[in-house]
Amino acid sequence: MYEYLDNISVIYQKIIKRLIDILISLGAIIILSPVFIVLSVLVRRKLGSPVLFRQQRPGYHGKIFGLMKFRTMTDERDEKGELLPDEVRLTAFGKKLRSTSLDELPEFFNILKGDMSFVGPRPLLVQYLPLYSEEQAHRHDVLPGLTGWAQVNGRNAISWEKKFEYDIWYTRNISFLLDLRIVFMTVGSVLRRDGISSETSATMEFFTGTVEKETDGKKQG
Repeated sequence: MYEYLDNISVIYQKIIKRLIDILISLGAIIILSPVFIVLSVLVRRKLGSPVLFRQQRPGYHGKIFGLMKFRTMTDERDEKGELLPDEVRLTAFGKKLRSTSLDELPEFFNILKGDMSFVGPRPLLVQYLPLYSEEQAHRHDVLPGLTGWAQVNGRNAISWEKKFEYDIWYTRNISFLLDLRIVFMTVGSVLRRDGISSETSATMEFFTGTVEKETDGKKQG
């Protein structure tokens, strides 16, 4: 029985989920093309060039890929030539892009390429890779996503440890119905603009590693 369910899960992850990702991302890129154009013009005028923010992120099994977003910050620097803090460079326009998640739209191209899935753990910084515990590293057992279980359960308003707990639970319980549930919950979160920032940062504090032993995340959700 369990072997049968495992096989169904593998088929969903490897074939059905990928097919859904291709159809959704391609359709979204075509339908939202006017939005892409308007946002590109606005970002160029208000924040400068380049319009797209590209950053190396770890994906499936830690493989590095180039994540694409609309930029939300300026390149303002201090007298030493170093970038100013995020809260200084994040403009009112940038905050609106983030609060509405419009800055995430270019990630549909990452999904179409196969770097990401529509639903999965969010791709984080490459510098975090050596800081994960053995348990936390399992968040890379599936493709990273545009939205995920942690995003609809607090996003940046919860601790890193709680985020990873949700991520790991997702990798062990992935299914079509769960993905559908996350999609509907994402719509609600975006409309309510939940968890955009942490309590002490304009975005989220840097992850510096977990001191205490992580729980296995098996009973989340």
